[in-house]
Amino acid sequence: MREARVAVVGAGYWGKNLVRNFHQLGALVAVCDQDDAALQRAASGYSGLRRYHLMADAIADPDVTAVAIATPAESHGRLAQAALAAGKAVYIEKPMCLELDDARAIDAMARERRLTLMVGHLLLYHPAFVALERFIAGGRLGDIRYVYSTRASLGRIRREENALWSFAPHDVSMILKLFGELPDRVVSNGAVQLRPPVADTSLTHLSFPGGRQAHIFVSWLHPFKEHRLVVVGDRGMAVFDDVRPGAEKLTHYPHIVSWEGGFPTVEEAAAVPIPFTKDEPLRIECQHFVDCVQTGATPRSGGREGIRVLSVLVACQRSLASGQPVGIDDHP
Repeated sequence: MREARVAVVGAGYWGKNLVRNFHQLGALVAVCDQDDAALQRAASGYSGLRRYHLMADAIADPDVTAVAIATPAESHGRLAQAALAAGKAVYIEKPMCLELDDARAIDAMARERRLTLMVGHLLLYHPAFVALERFIAGGRLGDIRYVYSTRASLGRIRREENALWSFAPHDVSMILKLFGELPDRVVSNGAVQLRPPVADTSLTHLSFPGGRQAHIFVSWLHPFKEHRLVVVGDRGMAVFDDVRPGAEKLTHYPHIVSWEGGFPTVEEAAAVPIPFTKDEPLRIECQHFVDCVQTGATPRSGGREGIRVLSVLVACQRSLASGQPVGIDDHP
């Protein structure tokens, strides 16, 4: 059994949450950030943590067996390969990286060295989404017809990556997990309002083999926060609304739409909450990484899953840039 002793690389907006969770799990040994102020803020209050400005120093530490990378996406490929080459297990925040060739190289390195590689697709670990998966697998919605996802808020506005790359990985990962396959065609349109050429909004249409469809709308120029996944089947509908409190996050709508005598009929039914546990998703995700490092199990969001999500994002970006539909040939 390999012990998980984690160094968090990147201690900023999201990295500090990884620091908190890995520390509470008893797995954190070091924090790394080039910005001294960010490093001090993230490490303050945690006694005994080693502090590094360079990841090279962190992975040279023999007590570090794993790294959690929460740096800007353009650095993910380089840092992950360096950590794997040093024999460390790797957790990478989404997106896995920006280029498919880099993602495949990372996955190949991890497999060759038999090291854990996990991508931080957080919502795959959300108890409400896990409960939704089980609900659908149990046949409660029948055959899934389409999924509609919205991820919008006012900020955080980025200057480099667009809203598609910043927000949509969450939705792509959930949709691929529910459908169990890649789309064969994507169309993505975006709008630049603030800083060309960075798109502040995007609307993406995914077409899947067999005729299933999905739509994803993302924006950081939205008057209110909206994080909603709507799943429509031929026997009912379900909504995962992460902005809603408590039990209201996950709801079953057992509406039935059918045809009688050549005319459509709608049978509306009262909404019913779908039960789920209330554990913190990030805690579950971090625990899963620690468990996989220690046991050698394959992560729920491993390298192949990261490549699948990235292949969709790359196709969406090509469509966004060209204004044309794009097929997905780059299967993992």
